[in-house]
Amino acid sequence: MKNTNINTVQKYFDSLAKGDLETLGSLFSDDIVWHQPGRGKLSKTYKGKSEVFGLFGQFMEISQGSFKIDSVGGLMSNENLVTATLHFSAKKLNGQSISIGGVDLMKVENEKITEVYLFSADQEAEDKFWA
Repeated sequence: MKNTNINTVQKYFDSLAKGDLETLGSLFSDDIVWHQPGRGKLSKTYKGKSEVFGLFGQFMEISQGSFKIDSVGGLMSNENLVTATLHFSAKKLNGQSISIGGVDLMKVENEKITEVYLFSADQEAEDKFWA
C-alpha cells in the first residue's frame, strides 16, 4: 500500500510539472478537500475538484503563469498519508517574487488524493505574495 500511495503522489507532482490537468484531475477524488493555510486572500478550505482547480487557476493568474514547483524531496508514507518536502517559486510582472520551501501532506485512498494540507516555511511571505 505504501508504494501505491507514494506512486499516486509522485504522479500528482509529475502531472503538475507537465501541466497535465487531465491526469491531475484523475488523481483527485471528486470530493477532495484542500487546506490552503494562512490568512491571505487564497487561504481557506477548498472542497471538490472544481474549487481546487479554481485555486490553481488563481495561482497562475496572480503569478502571470510563473508559479512552479522547483523541486520535490523524498516522498514519505505512513499508511494512507504521504508527505513531500518541496520548494516552489513564482513572480509577478511588478517584480515581486517568492521562493519558499514547504511540506505537503496528502491523504490517499484507493489511489486517489482525498485531502491535502500545505505547510509553508514562511506563511507570512506567502500570504503577502498571493494578496
